[in-house]
Amino acid sequence: MKFKLIEEFKEFAVKGNMIDIAIGVIIGSAFNKVVDVLVKEIFLPPLSFLTDGINLENKRIILRHAVVEEGITKPEEIAIGYGKLMEASVDFLIIGFTVFLIVKLMNTIRKRAEDPADQRETTPKNIELLSRMTELMEKQVKLLEGNRGDLKE
Repeated sequence: MKFKLIEEFKEFAVKGNMIDIAIGVIIGSAFNKVVDVLVKEIFLPPLSFLTDGINLENKRIILRHAVVEEGITKPEEIAIGYGKLMEASVDFLIIGFTVFLIVKLMNTIRKRAEDPADQRETTPKNIELLSRMTELMEKQVKLLEGNRGDLKE
């Protein structure tokens, strides 16, 4: 059983799935950094400007204030940081919309590539071959249907 698991892992890694996942993780990590900067440096400053200089990232609802007695904070402050939620929501919307656009673009390119009549994209050889086989089979069906009509008379 151990050897079968190792063999399956080797097959998984050799087929490129593991490499595809690694590339996706690396690109996703880099993309996350870009979106983080985009939100913090591009989108939040105008929002802060519109709200009279309030830094939205630090906005929170304080449930219990910290009490300082003789220079020592006795109970810690307890607060709900809704500003960070707003920042994360903007991150999510940007990432979601970007992924949507990328998937939409990829689907458009895939549809063009799979259509042998569309010459804007190079059609993969297997799709071209299947398309030709379909055309030949349709011609054979028409020929056979024509021959059946001759046999009935």
